[in-house]
Amino acid sequence: MTASTVPTLTLRNDVTIPALGLGTWPMDDAEAADAVQTALGIGYRLIDTAENYGNERGVGQGLRRSGVDRGEVFLTTKLNERWHSYDGARQAFENSAERLGVDYIDLLMIHWPRPVAGGFTDAMRGLAALREEELIRAVGASNFTPAHLQAVIDAGVVPEVNQIRRDPYNPQHETVAFHAEHGILTESYSPIGRAGKLLGEPVIADIARRHERTPAQVVLRWHTQTQALPIPKSGDPDRLVENFTIFDFELTAEELEQVAALDAGDPDVPDSEVAGH
Repeated sequence: MTASTVPTLTLRNDVTIPALGLGTWPMDDAEAADAVQTALGIGYRLIDTAENYGNERGVGQGLRRSGVDRGEVFLTTKLNERWHSYDGARQAFENSAERLGVDYIDLLMIHWPRPVAGGFTDAMRGLAALREEELIRAVGASNFTPAHLQAVIDAGVVPEVNQIRRDPYNPQHETVAFHAEHGILTESYSPIGRAGKLLGEPVIADIARRHERTPAQVVLRWHTQTQALPIPKSGDPDRLVENFTIFDFELTAEELEQVAALDAGDPDVPDSEVAGH
């Protein structure tokens, strides 16, 4: 599979985005540079980072080392609460663009709403202004609940993307339904769960055997078939290929229902009212 055969999704402002990406948390600069270079060589064309990850320079280095044209790569990064103001969003863009070594960013997100700090609606309006100036191509939220999204919509901005922690244990039905109602793309981080518990589920293993796939591929395919864009993290070349090769098989309706039955909520998901930075 090559980059040209990976499906793309169309955001509400008609910008296209690859249907699968590479997450880079918690890599340092050196790890991120290697992973990004390898991933782009495999065919990945969506790379996700953040100011708070501390690896934007490494991501930019990996992009340059790959030899892939900047225009072919969809770069996503996120800003911290110190920039939660209209002018702060512009400063955050300038800082991230400098670290990445680029003159535009495809998707800039507010990493956490941090309502206790205030200003996230003003920052979202600042992102919308950057989009109008074509310094960014799309406006994003991350870890926003429907209430947080409604607040920015009421302020006049509908983000193109909301990145949330999502997996079959915690499918976030309410948030995904709100996204669908407002034309917001769901992007899933930590899409295959943590500590390997999800991948050990018998139902996932059984579906994987049926399709001659790995449990991780089954879970990632569940994301794409439930209208979400997963961004799994890996620096291992074999795992990068495994995670990337998910669009040449399809889960049946019955199998999707079997995966859906794993929904049990996840008490470890951070509370977006107080968590973040």
